[in-house]
Amino acid sequence: MKTSPSASVTLCLAVAAVFFLSLPPSFHALGSGATLAISDASATVCGVVASESTRRIECYHGGNITPIVPNVSFSTISGGRDYFCGIRSSNSDLLCWDTTSSFERKRLYNDSSVPLENLAVGDTHVCATEVGGGAVRCWRTGDTFQLPSGSDQFASISSGSGFSCGILKNDSRVRCWGNTNVSEEIENRFGNMSMLSLVAGGSHVCGLNSTGFLVCEGSNGSGQVDFPRGGAFEFGGLALGAEHSCAIRGSNGSVVCWGGNGRFSVNVTQGVSFEVIVSGSNFVCGLTTNNLTVLCWGPGWSNSSSFELPLPSFLPGPCVQSSCGECGSYLDSQSLCSGSGNICKPMICRPQTIVPPPPPLLSPPPPPPPSVLPSSPPPPPPPPSSSRSKTLTRGLLAFAIIGSAGAFAGICTIVYCLWSGVCFGKKKVHNSVQPTITRGSSGSNGGGASNNSNSSISSMIMRQTSIIMRRQRSGTSSTKHTDRAEEFTLAELVAATNNFSLENKIGAGSFGVVYKGKLADGREVAIKRGETSSKMKKFQEKESAFDSELAFLSRLHHKHLVGLVGFCEEKDERLLVYEYMKNGALYDHLHDKNNVEKGSSVLNWWKIRIKIALDASRGIEYLHNYAVPSIIHRDIKSSNILLDATWTARVSDFGLSLMSPEPDSDYRPMKAAGTVGYIDPEYYGLNVLTAKSDVYGLGVVLLELLTGKRAIFKYGEDGGTPLSVVDFAVPAIMAGELVKILDPRVGPPDVNEAEAVELVAYTAIHCVNLEGKDRPTMADIVVNLERALSICDSSQDNISSGTICVVSE
Repeated sequence: MKTSPSASVTLCLAVAAVFFLSLPPSFHALGSGATLAISDASATVCGVVASESTRRIECYHGGNITPIVPNVSFSTISGGRDYFCGIRSSNSDLLCWDTTSSFERKRLYNDSSVPLENLAVGDTHVCATEVGGGAVRCWRTGDTFQLPSGSDQFASISSGSGFSCGILKNDSRVRCWGNTNVSEEIENRFGNMSMLSLVAGGSHVCGLNSTGFLVCEGSNGSGQVDFPRGGAFEFGGLALGAEHSCAIRGSNGSVVCWGGNGRFSVNVTQGVSFEVIVSGSNFVCGLTTNNLTVLCWGPGWSNSSSFELPLPSFLPGPCVQSSCGECGSYLDSQSLCSGSGNICKPMICRPQTIVPPPPPLLSPPPPPPPSVLPSSPPPPPPPPSSSRSKTLTRGLLAFAIIGSAGAFAGICTIVYCLWSGVCFGKKKVHNSVQPTITRGSSGSNGGGASNNSNSSISSMIMRQTSIIMRRQRSGTSSTKHTDRAEEFTLAELVAATNNFSLENKIGAGSFGVVYKGKLADGREVAIKRGETSSKMKKFQEKESAFDSELAFLSRLHHKHLVGLVGFCEEKDERLLVYEYMKNGALYDHLHDKNNVEKGSSVLNWWKIRIKIALDASRGIEYLHNYAVPSIIHRDIKSSNILLDATWTARVSDFGLSLMSPEPDSDYRPMKAAGTVGYIDPEYYGLNVLTAKSDVYGLGVVLLELLTGKRAIFKYGEDGGTPLSVVDFAVPAIMAGELVKILDPRVGPPDVNEAEAVELVAYTAIHCVNLEGKDRPTMADIVVNLERALSICDSSQDNISSGTICVVSE
């Protein structure tokens, strides 16, 4: 609905309290420092012993337990082909031991003035970084081993077979070095992608990019880079071998492996949660959450009949004297560190430490999404019989209570239906049901960034796990909200619009023209009038769209959805009355010629554009996850995202929407519906509709916000050829050339804005993946945009001078 923006508008944004972690989390694999290490050729497993004042090393080799000399404290160890190395807790000494003989010791480095960290042992070479500066030092490299530039400073490094890679401190890009072509190939494949973590295997590398999605590059002879599809921060610790890769699933600590001809997914890991996993070339070992003991498996494990090693408990991480971040420390850190220091949890928190498990007998929440979803993790082992009996009793009691309430509600509905006459068409009143589940991160000020002190990931987990609860609550009497859509006469609406005059026309919707109107009581409204036609087909289409919007909007109440005021049905007339959105459609601000030429729109600030994207995402997330039953919009586009007087974005036009019993359910409607440029290719080509179809449309909108281009625009000289914004933007973003395609009207982003805009861009390209299974869910998108807004918000307290201010409701 297009309107003229007011001459001056006040602009305020909620200050975000959550800032995403700026340092790479701690990941472990072949060639990365940890408190657990494998030496390949001799099948030796070593670890730093827990709960002792001296954090010494102990190893398992050939069925024997061997304490390592010297008996001093170590902070990190890492294993190679036939040896392993460790850095002492003082960071001043680097020592290595030969595992093929009697653990002969050799000192590689000793300099207390330049301490070391980030130990990374490859097949035959050893690298580490200098504490503070981040410069790399390497040993046992040979004459042909090419070192990185002395000016490069690394936040973390990892070593594979004959090469190493690391994440640069200044821009989080990948830099590789060594004496093989593998390093150059891998570095080129990562290009300018920003990474949070990186681990190396035989000739491939995996890690999490800046948006939390798993990425693998390098040799793929055995499928080792065919990583499973999962959501943002779906995976935690990684362990890579010669021809396989494994990861710890963040939700429950279970391990999933790929590559290696499927020989690394074994029964021994089912139902087991791990804190750390490390890999040799052809076997894997992990430190269990339950009692910090070591399990090993894989085709190269020498003793396949013995998976649990008779080793003492090892530390799940180094003992540090500094305080831990927002994920906190392990509860028994003091005991594990023998009263000296604490062990910080991985910087990506485990969901089970934040959210309690769902109650019994309820369906589990939908699986997390985007880009790449692996096979479901194995279920945990069943509880003891006594616990199971109590659980069953509680479950049956809950079932009985809920069932009784449902039956009572059903009887009441029938009685009311018969009494009121609604069943027989005597009244035209549409009741609404409003779920009461609210998102902790949104709060009452929802339009801006989260004011919650919990991390964005916590918000996503809370959001995902609460879905099952809102489905139960929405059916109980406590959540009924009898907000009724008003029924207007045609005469009232004719008067409100000056007989539907052209000067009051402000746009068009799925089944008619939209007019601005003013009701007799002074309320400003938008009135959508169905096109009048005597043709039956046209009438049926109009009737269907009218009924759809009325059915949905009369029961949906959310500050990021356009609200329904009322309706009118007289003869062939079908009209819907909405809240008036003073600042019109997002499309007009981005693409209308007048707004484009002005160049001074309120939307010409990156912070405002990210806020609008977040507002719209929250509205769509409500439809997918909190409306009961859930709703697929089917026509997400910039012209259906409207802006109210406070520049809060709201999703509109539900004429094409469909209900679904579950957010990820598969629909096959009669024909694909939507708008060219925004319609999901999978839906258009295969007629398969899921909630991920809305995600695709939103991805296109995100690209519009970034580039200022229409969904389909003419590109090139002589009038140009039609080009989609997806085909225009995605290659540039993937190549690290985002800055070249950003909307010039907004201006180049500053340092913090650049990070936020990049996060939006990477979220967008995941949204427009060709296959729905590779796209994120709305919960993941909201988390990313919340984080982007908080990052952007930290760069400036006020996004403009003067009196312009955007207010979050």
